[in-house]
Amino acid sequence: MDRSTLTLSFFILFLCAPLPSAVSMRFEMEGMDTKCFSEDLWEKSLILVKYHTVESESPTNISVRVSSPTGKPLHHQEQVSEGEFSFTAQEEGTYVACFWIPHGSKDRKASVELEWRTGVAAKDWSAIARREKIDGMELELRKLEDSVQSIHDEMLYLRRREEEMRAINETTNSRLAWFSLASLLICLSVAGLQIWHLKTFFEKKKLI
Repeated sequence: MDRSTLTLSFFILFLCAPLPSAVSMRFEMEGMDTKCFSEDLWEKSLILVKYHTVESESPTNISVRVSSPTGKPLHHQEQVSEGEFSFTAQEEGTYVACFWIPHGSKDRKASVELEWRTGVAAKDWSAIARREKIDGMELELRKLEDSVQSIHDEMLYLRRREEEMRAINETTNSRLAWFSLASLLICLSVAGLQIWHLKTFFEKKKLI
């Protein structure tokens, strides 16, 4: 395989590869509503989040809080119309971002646009290209390399989660088996006591 064919193969693989997620959405909030979004992340995942309220006749500020799986606050802003933050996950688990209207009442509403990027999609490739003086195919190959590494890390994370779930299922099944056995023994014991009580009662009454 010559160099041009190899380069073309890498480029096609990059186009077909499933890149880490980049999600954009718009949601509405009203009164005391709190909107929360969560995502399972593995250790060392890069996250970039941008948000802003959509202009309306009566602009409304919002409050934002992002927390780690252990509840540690990673970002907290009160009464803002827009914001941006990024962080690198220090632990595996579910990260949660919540939005609400401070001092909300039923007649207060807010429309928010949210952009949530993880992994390769969260990196500023223009800055990386300028800093490392790379462009063109070299930059695309760098993206492909990072994408493959990110997918590999995600597969390892999913495998660990699968092993954890399997261990939980096995533990649960074992406990259910012991519980069923204990329930059977209790039922047999109660039945035996009832038979003994009835036998004693009939003997006292001289019916048997």
